[in-house]
Amino acid sequence: HVQLVESGGASVQAGTSLRLSCTYSGFSFDDSDLGWYRQTPEKECELVSSIGTDERTYHADSVKGRLAISQDHAKNTVYLQMNSLKSEDTALYYCATRPAGWYYFGFWGQGTQVTVS
Repeated sequence: HVQLVESGGASVQAGTSLRLSCTYSGFSFDDSDLGWYRQTPEKECELVSSIGTDERTYHADSVKGRLAISQDHAKNTVYLQMNSLKSEDTALYYCATRPAGWYYFGFWGQGTQVTVS
């Protein structure tokens, strides 16, 4: 069964840093893309960052230069390093995966809350 468990969320001050972690299991890791989505208090969801099977990365324009995705295959973990946090980064952050053959990220974790004040 596909499982993605996020951790690392916290309430922090603007300008500080935070690193989110997502440990995954239950699917073919080598054939799947991984990504981070976030849901704002207004309940709008957006793709923040993703990393492909070839380790190619994508970052939304709103987070380029501040947030970065990385993956540790040995630990079955994907990270989101968050620097220079802004109030608009406040959201529920989800880890998600796109299995081989899928056109979108169809499996999401439960999310971890990040609040920036």
